[in-house]
Amino acid sequence: MPTIFKRIIDKEIPAQIVHEDELCVAFHDVAPQAPTHVLVIPKKELVNLAAASGEDQALLGHMLLIAKNVAEQLGLTNGYRTVINCGRDGGQSVDHLHIHILGGRALHWPPG
Repeated sequence: MPTIFKRIIDKEIPAQIVHEDELCVAFHDVAPQAPTHVLVIPKKELVNLAAASGEDQALLGHMLLIAKNVAEQLGLTNGYRTVINCGRDGGQSVDHLHIHILGGRALHWPPG
């Protein structure tokens, strides 16, 4: 069964998309953990960062640059946090690689 993110990529589920290109999609999280909470996902189905290989190097770099550009586009001028959860113990809840962009308030450390 396709993940919710695959269904968003395939336009089966609506999302508030802020960026889309041939490699990835960025959209607002439906359960935001900060005033601004956007996810950047690859269109390639990668379960998580641990599943990535050398052939994914350009894609991973592209996703990070898109995260930076989206943060700028959304006016996160005072800073933001990017998070990639990997596996159940890492807090990953959807088995499709994604970068969280969190901002719009002071984010404390450690995160949890």
